Amino acid sequence: MLAIEEVTPILRFYDEAATRAFFVDWLGFSVIFEHRFADDLPLYMGIARSGRSLHLSQHHGDATPGSAVRLRVSDVRALHGELEGRPVGFARPGPPAMQPWGYLEMPLTDPAGNRLVFWTNPDYLPAEPSPHAG
Repeated sequence: MLAIEEVTPILRFYDEAATRAFFVDWLGFSVIFEHRFADDLPLYMGIARSGRSLHLSQHHGDATPGSAVRLRVSDVRALHGELEGRPVGFARPGPPAMQPWGYLEMPLTDPAGNRLVFWTNPDYLPAEPSPHAG
């Protein structure tokens, strides 16, 4: 049987500068390609972090603004700490919260209103240090 080897979500965006600031400068994704059919036409680009990619498109038919994507990360607490160390004016994520279904999750909203939920199964995380340890 043919195997599905990769799934790449496409998220719609409007403001190129704000989108680059959010995904590249703040979240730490790298741009892997950019494409326009002409200089004055919408941008379609691929970004990646840790070998996983997302596509971002200004083309109205490619995606719907306000979509949601879940991204499993090895340690959502570490990601939160990384983002706190790189503050950005339009996003201030709260600490990851335990959900009733058993995952630590940290939701973010990009400049186009897309929701990214970074999550970790806490069963695979090291224990948090006690605030009273010293």
